[in-house]
Amino acid sequence: MSLLTVQREGAGAPFAWLHGFTQTRTSAHEYRSILAGTREVWTLDLPGHGDAHEVRATLPEAADLVADALGEGPVDLGGYSFGARVALHVALAYPTRVRRLVLLGASRGIEDPLARAQRREADERLARRIEEIGADAFLAEWLAQPLFATLGNTDAATRSRNGDGLAASLRLAGTGTQAWLAPRLAELSMPVLALAGSLDAKFSDEARAIATAVPDGRVALVEGAGHAAHLEKPAACATLVEDFLAR
Repeated sequence: MSLLTVQREGAGAPFAWLHGFTQTRTSAHEYRSILAGTREVWTLDLPGHGDAHEVRATLPEAADLVADALGEGPVDLGGYSFGARVALHVALAYPTRVRRLVLLGASRGIEDPLARAQRREADERLARRIEEIGADAFLAEWLAQPLFATLGNTDAATRSRNGDGLAASLRLAGTGTQAWLAPRLAELSMPVLALAGSLDAKFSDEARAIATAVPDGRVALVEGAGHAAHLEKPAACATLVEDFLAR
């Protein structure tokens, strides 16, 4: 029995969507609802989040758990930020189970070992901050970052609020723990859509780099959106994803 439970909505070919850090399988309702008009959308709570807040997993371990939950496939798979990094690990570890891959706000990791270690230290400080002030106060601080300046209070009600789980997610699967995946992107034979908000300069550059590195990649920017483009511009983001999946 899988440790992660899949929620399904809509009808059609399956599209599995993995949420971002602090989110849950019920996040991004409008975006998911649009996609569910033509697809059966699969969502699940990632380790440390939602109903899986007691599950502990590194990124490779999270990929194994997601692959187990999704079954033999193949299915179309996508994710946002933390979820995109998990989806990328799934596609690398289980390439025959992923028909198409959608990455929104994805990161290849951090190339420089010193910078990677510094990111781990920063994530450890964040984890301690969660433990000190609790999940609710941390979420208020987290969403007040410049990264989410264009988001506002959208989707706040569906955030994961178990502090121990969020802290564990940062420690075990934060960006500082991730291997530098750029040299492995050429292994991805499936079509890949790399998405980012047009206002999110850092991750727009990442999207271009990912799309260039994979054999069958394309990049698309969600105009007028920041990092959480599927929350800020759900219809525009869903249209880009639908067009890609309908290829």
